[in-house]
Amino acid sequence: MEKTEGSESATATGCPSETELAGKARMCEGCPGQALCRQQGGRDPDQEVLDTRMKAIKHKILILSGKGGVGKSSVAACLSMALAELSQKVGVVDLDICGPSIPKLLAVEGREVINSQWGWKPLISPHHDVKVMSVGSLLEQSDNAVIWRGPRKTALIKRFLKDTYWGRLDVLICDTPPGTSDEHLTVVKAMKSTNPDGAVIVTTPQEVAIATIRKELNFCRKMGVRVIGIVENMSGYVCPCCQERTDIFSSGAGERLAIEYSVPFLGRIPIDQHLVQCCEEGSSVFKTHPQSPATSSLLQVAQAVMQEITR
Repeated sequence: MEKTEGSESATATGCPSETELAGKARMCEGCPGQALCRQQGGRDPDQEVLDTRMKAIKHKILILSGKGGVGKSSVAACLSMALAELSQKVGVVDLDICGPSIPKLLAVEGREVINSQWGWKPLISPHHDVKVMSVGSLLEQSDNAVIWRGPRKTALIKRFLKDTYWGRLDVLICDTPPGTSDEHLTVVKAMKSTNPDGAVIVTTPQEVAIATIRKELNFCRKMGVRVIGIVENMSGYVCPCCQERTDIFSSGAGERLAIEYSVPFLGRIPIDQHLVQCCEEGSSVFKTHPQSPATSSLLQVAQAVMQEITR
């Protein structure tokens, strides 16, 4: 299959997959993806409404990680609060359909989403008035399992973006699940026409994590998503008594990866007992422990993100 010059896409030159002729044009005959394009191709009829919602938001940021367990949702929640500390109006949409944790982290667990004449009203976190939308707030019980196939996930993600009354925000943070699957493809395609700012990649210092993060960086390149920068989470342990920082894992892998891929390194977030406690309780480390090392690191990361997206 012929590639467009200068592109890593596997789409043939002149492929009508993003038009109304998807799967129907003469050049589609014999293509193994013809049936799929016929079903899914063309412009989404809801795209205009979705674009209107998203254009009211200045900056849209994806939080990505190719590996689970790196603290991606914790970073997303804490980054939202840190940006709010910098006087930004912030919203968080939880795209981890099967494992939503944002409601607990932002203290909106157990509250119901109201469907108004303007759409779903996002929940307002008691921490800095961050707006939150998550499937965890749509379940009858928080421990109910979400057992859905791809198309149903895709439809809900589009509703989160299209049918939620976000209003005017400075920043919308999209917390995604690990990997490069339906959720990522859906949000990238849905936001494509509204110029999302890019992705913040979260990793931990171990080399085994870095090997997986490379796949996420390559995903961003192939999908044309700008990498805002890399955050190294769990970077050292802060002693609660003397505040000394000790590397319990290897160190500096996130920064080396940023240099390797020529993307910004946004900073390191240590394992801080105060931060861990706040995440477990759903409280704000910025309110309860404003002088802790983790609080300082998170504010530095937020400032680096703002510097990148406002260039």
